Amino acid sequence: MERCGWVKHDNERYVVYHDKEWGVPVHDDQHLFEMLILEGAQAGLSWETILNKRESYRLAFDHFDHKAVSQYDEHKIEQLLQNSGIVRNRLKIKAAIKNAKVFLSIQEEFGSFDAYLWGYVDGIQIVNTFKSLAELPVKTELSDRISRDLKKRGMSFIGSTIIYAYLQAIGIVNDHTMNCYRYSEVIL
Repeated sequence: MERCGWVKHDNERYVVYHDKEWGVPVHDDQHLFEMLILEGAQAGLSWETILNKRESYRLAFDHFDHKAVSQYDEHKIEQLLQNSGIVRNRLKIKAAIKNAKVFLSIQEEFGSFDAYLWGYVDGIQIVNTFKSLAELPVKTELSDRISRDLKKRGMSFIGSTIIYAYLQAIGIVNDHTMNCYRYSEVIL
């Protein structure tokens, strides 16, 4: 089977992530929050690092329960900074807490984070037709707009490049290359 060029075939987590999750349209707010936290944690690091720490993140961040994360205090931050299973960066941890609070306010305003996010594309997945990894952009006008709005609402570690990777991961954008066997499988 041919896969996207970024997949590290010697890392089973990478292969499974690509084959089962990346690019699959997500409409579950808890999973949307999980991926938002993980993409922010990845800033400046490899995605492989985050995939390898994902289970530790799940345990450390209350299974990505955004309500619980929004209540974290300074004591919890100090605990997280001692957890070698996650990226121990105070700014990223504080961003996760702040982002959880904004996530909740967006849910309140739009009914769900899903409605807010998918509203940017009128519920219609963007299906690109890239033939090689070199053609994939690192950001787009759409990721610029979403990033600007989330920043305006108070989120951090959600720059346009992070948001574009997020949109790819949660299937709003299908950026599997056309030669990848998953390309047609994840189209809505």
